This record gives sequence, C-alpha cells and structure tokens, in this order.
Amino acid sequence: MLIDTHAHINMLKNPTLAIEQAREAGVEEIIIPAAAEEDFEPILDLCHKFDKVYALLGVHPEACEKFSDKTAKKIIELCCDSKVVGIGEIGLDYHFTKENKDIQKHCFINQIEIAKMQNLPIVVHDREAHFDTLEILKSTKAKKVLLHCFSGSVEFMEQCCSLGYKIALGGVVTFKNAKEPKDVAQNIDMNDLMLETDSPYLTPHPFRGMENSPKYIGFVAKEIAKIRNISYDSVVLKTSNNAKEFFNLE
Repeated sequence: MLIDTHAHINMLKNPTLAIEQAREAGVEEIIIPAAAEEDFEPILDLCHKFDKVYALLGVHPEACEKFSDKTAKKIIELCCDSKVVGIGEIGLDYHFTKENKDIQKHCFINQIEIAKMQNLPIVVHDREAHFDTLEILKSTKAKKVLLHCFSGSVEFMEQCCSLGYKIALGGVVTFKNAKEPKDVAQNIDMNDLMLETDSPYLTPHPFRGMENSPKYIGFVAKEIAKIRNISYDSVVLKTSNNAKEFFNLE
C-alpha cells in the first residue's frame, strides 16, 4: 500500500473526495503538512475525520515573517495531538527573495528546536538554498530529517544521506526533462527514499496541468521502478516501510 508523505489536502477543491479517491487508488496513509499558523486547526480537524491521515505542524519559509513566540507556543501545545507526526514544512526558500534570509533562518532554527524538544521528525523545504539548509541542519544537530520535493543533485543527495537524512521524490521525477530527479532516483539507496505528491502542485505525467492529488502517487512509484529497473511492488513496499518507520506510523 502506498503512502503519500506530503499532500496539501487542505488546499484541494474537495479534500474529502481526494482522500476517498486516494483510498480507491491504494493509498494507505497520507500526511498533510501545514504552511502557516492558520492551517494548524483545519488540518487537524481534517485528519480526525479519517483513519491514517496525519498532520505536520510548521511555518513555511514564505510565511516566516508571521512566525512568532506565540506561533511556537501553539505548535508545542498542539504536538500533544496523536495525529501530529512531525514538524513541517519548514526550511528555506530563496527563489522569490533572498532579502529576508535572516528571518527565514530564525524561523527554521526555532522550529528545528521545537522538533527536538518534542522528539519529532522534521520535513524540510529547500528551494535554491542547499548550502544554507545543510549548514543549519548540521549546526543544530537535527537528527530525523526528510528533505521533501528534493531538487538537488546526486552529489547533494549523497551528502545529505551520509548524515542520515531521508529524501522524498514526487511528480517531478516523471517529467521528461527532469534529469537531476531521475538521476537521484537511479542512485539513491532505497532505504533513504520516500514518495510524495506535494498536492495540489507538481502533478505527475500524464496529468500535468491538472490539480494534483494523492491518487496519482502510483505514477511516481512506477517511474522510479522504471528508472531503477525494479518492480513497482518493491518500490511501494520499501518506500512505505521507510515512511512508517520515519514517522512512527501505526
């Protein structure tokens, strides 16, 4: 059974239908990441309506200027909810602006410390910020780390995995000209790999241009199986077991 480790179900047009369709497509468990404080309660409410749907709590770098001590306190308080399996998505994003680097770093570091305090894994957003992301992860001694929607090279992947970090690949790996993600899929140790959709974004081929949904995650698994010349079932089994162990799922 498939596990979607990163799906913004709360952003879809019909979250309930998306979950039902995912079940029909063989998706056993889904993890919904928060991007901002206002996401926390709606995501948890959605998770409590369904078995095996879980939450990540965190503030995305694009919302870092809204992060405050009050936000941190709220994350800590909500971590007692059994549906919370990690802190995320958190990290650095220099794609649109680098002018608020210090604010992004402050937000990232504070949430790593919360995760350590709560003994929870972190799910990291790293866009055009590989060096700073890695430096912060190392300097804070972050342990249980998943780099979601991985966009780095094979060399960067190997550097991350050597530190014990895990990698998640999504729909981009199915894109025709996505050389680096395909190279990562080819070369990564399967013990370090998980699957995601990042719904509603980055819909896999042949559905590009449509709203992404967890029901499409099988196309990611099929592409990785093709790239590695191994069976689809082996990709599903290994990545699902990795996710269950990493997030301590039931």
